[in-house]
Amino acid sequence: MNPSELTVRTRGLTKRYGAKLALDGVDLSVPRGTVHGLLGPNGAGKTTTVRILATLTRSDAGEASVAGYDVRTQPRQVRSSIGLVGQQTAIDDKLSARQNLTTFGRLFRLDRASARRRADELLEIFGLQESSGRSPKTFSGGMRRRLDLAASMILAPAVLFLDEPTTGLDPAGRREVWQAVRELAAQGTTVLMTTHYLDEADQLCDRISVIDHGRNFIEDTPAGLKRRIGDERLEVAVADPDALSGVADLVAGVTGLEVTVDREAGRTSVAVPDGVAALTAVASRIQAEQIEISDIGLRRPTLDEAFLHLTSEATR
Repeated sequence: MNPSELTVRTRGLTKRYGAKLALDGVDLSVPRGTVHGLLGPNGAGKTTTVRILATLTRSDAGEASVAGYDVRTQPRQVRSSIGLVGQQTAIDDKLSARQNLTTFGRLFRLDRASARRRADELLEIFGLQESSGRSPKTFSGGMRRRLDLAASMILAPAVLFLDEPTTGLDPAGRREVWQAVRELAAQGTTVLMTTHYLDEADQLCDRISVIDHGRNFIEDTPAGLKRRIGDERLEVAVADPDALSGVADLVAGVTGLEVTVDREAGRTSVAVPDGVAALTAVASRIQAEQIEISDIGLRRPTLDEAFLHLTSEATR
């Protein structure tokens, strides 16, 4: 990819805290207008990477640029091009939602009229118009997080850094934040986010870098990461345990593949390269032979399974 198309780029990013090597040569390439996830265990180096890119921490070695600016030699230009949302919200409960956004606008040196105009625009974008006069302390967790996101967008940054954006939110609040992030990316903002929620990365990210022990040892799409631990599996469950062996033989004969039998669960499964074709063929054969089953379906690897598999491989 042409470097001019990349909004975030690092090469060999290294950071040491005393004897601990926090980052050990991290490479990132994030295209404009995409959502890129950083996944990894606690202490893997995710937050350190974000802090360096946001000019809050200096790297010891390597290169990094954000929105075309070098984070080491052009920190002021970088800061004018980014928004940062940390794990704790930065809004003031003594002010209304509109007053919060107007205050942030003034801090960013907008004149009074421009700050008010931008606050109204953001309240509409994030669906907070009806609550604009209320204190954030009366908001749900999702609403507070949306207001925090709105505050980070006062100057419509080219890049938005999100550090664990939905920590502590209930499912409804998480969905609200997900929708806001999708809309920001659709408008052209590049989003780099850290998260511990694998379903969140699966829902939002165009690409994911898996980081462990300070190194990003793999990068792929969510679907690509899942494929790395194997094909999807065709599973057939029987109501009568005595029919299990016969069903296993049938599945093996139709697919020509090795079948796994779980007698305790009354289920057979087989990894198949073309799940839909295998499902259709096996279901037709079962129907033709009038075999009674309790369930049949395709099971795809989850991102959780892929993450655990890949990080355990990295540890080994």
